[in-house]
Amino acid sequence: MSGYMSVIAPCFACGRLFMSNPSSVPAFQGQPICRTCIVVVNAKRAAAGLPTWPVADDAYEAEEVEH
Repeated sequence: MSGYMSVIAPCFACGRLFMSNPSSVPAFQGQPICRTCIVVVNAKRAAAGLPTWPVADDAYEAEEVEH
């Protein structure tokens, strides 16, 4: 049997609630970061010549789980 799981949590950066895949969402010190904020963070990092944080393709989708 399989199903889907997602987590609703506040973003570390902006505090807004959002849904994500708990296994692949970008996080800082264990706190998830929403799509909007990670785009802003990565743009600033790239502009400063720093490596961007990786974002998995499924980071903001439900995770498939099997029971």
